[in-house]
Amino acid sequence: MTLLAFVILLAAAIFGYMLNLRAARAIRAGGTRMHSLGGFHGGYAALLVLVPAFVFVILWLLFQGTIMELMVKASIADRLDGLGTGEVQLVMAEIRSIVGGRIFGEPAQWKLDAADYLTTLRTTASWLLVALTAGLCAAMLLIARARVSATFRARQGVEHIVFGLMIACAVAAIFVTVGIVASLLFETIRFFQMVPPLDFLFGTTWEPQIPIREDQIAAEGAFGWLPVFLGTLVITTVAMFIATPVGLLSAIYLNEFATPRLRKVVKPLLEILAGVPTVVYGFFAILVIAPAIRNIGADLGLPIAPNTALAAGIVMGVMLIPFISSFADDALSAVPRSLRDGSLAMGATKAETMLKVMFPAAIPGIVGGVLLAVSRAIGETMIVVMAAGLIAKMTINPLDSVTTVTVQIVTLLIGDTAFDSPKTLAAFALGMMLFLVTLVINIFALRIVRKYREIYD
Repeated sequence: MTLLAFVILLAAAIFGYMLNLRAARAIRAGGTRMHSLGGFHGGYAALLVLVPAFVFVILWLLFQGTIMELMVKASIADRLDGLGTGEVQLVMAEIRSIVGGRIFGEPAQWKLDAADYLTTLRTTASWLLVALTAGLCAAMLLIARARVSATFRARQGVEHIVFGLMIACAVAAIFVTVGIVASLLFETIRFFQMVPPLDFLFGTTWEPQIPIREDQIAAEGAFGWLPVFLGTLVITTVAMFIATPVGLLSAIYLNEFATPRLRKVVKPLLEILAGVPTVVYGFFAILVIAPAIRNIGADLGLPIAPNTALAAGIVMGVMLIPFISSFADDALSAVPRSLRDGSLAMGATKAETMLKVMFPAAIPGIVGGVLLAVSRAIGETMIVVMAAGLIAKMTINPLDSVTTVTVQIVTLLIGDTAFDSPKTLAAFALGMMLFLVTLVINIFALRIVRKYREIYD
């Protein structure tokens, strides 16, 4: 039914455009001078229908699930009395599974009744969404059609709606950022109420286990994040050690030394690497790179783990080459040609011109590309899972198995989780630390950019 609502919305917008366009042309054909062109009248109608109805549908889809679950909980409130937050969430997950046809064992009759009630609510909500969307579109069509006249400022109306959309997008981006930081901060505070901050910040053991039974002693858990961060640092360092020189040198060659014909062929081939899915890089790491490293280690007599940070870092570095190369090439191309021509006219070679004139002038853009690559490396998950493993170790040996912050976040949040235990909340603490580390990198990069930035006429 959601698809039907969007189809109705799109059809109403197109119909409104054609209707007002035809009406405006009819007025103009009668010899009346129009303030705005017919296309603006049609665009005004389309936007007037599309924007409010689209916002309504999105809000409906965002809140209908929460409202329906509250109604289901209210219908079985007597069954949920005395249960904890996690237990209530497990009950609701089971009810949703029953609605989806995934029935395990023989559920209680009251759960089956709650599932039937939830199914009825979903069906009613779907039809109600279609009806309200159609009604809202019809009302907006009538309003838009009634405003078609020779004196109506349709162009200004379209501009006001578009301007409002741009402001709404900017405000939404700000609120999303604030919401992300607030959610991380709130859950991190809850985590630190259960785990001492010093144990998390300076602990050297990462074993996020919690006791399942009251008499279980061997699952107290250790939440020291240093091994996880160290693994992230090792893999990122290996990746950047490979990606940075290769990316920069390839950008310099393509920008200054390659022929135009060769550049047209090599640059698109290089940028294809950016479009390869990370899971494919993971396959390449475990099928090609990791066995090659193990064979070389066996020949040299070095102990090498089945999953290594070196394998993950090498493949990740290959993945990051087009990021650095593209940004560096764009930055070098943006340097004023007068600087290059002036250097060559003074007798400098192409290499001297590149190293002493163009490269220093392009440092802000190059730093931006390297920063993007670092952020991409820190946030990578799939390659690390497949090539480096899940074990957190306090080591800087790239031939050992390590894990990263993002991998641990994914591991902790797999499945239906209840945010009432330190094991689950640890994911938010890791996310907050990753956010702070990325923020420090950004600040450091901005200082470098400001230091080397120059204004060229």
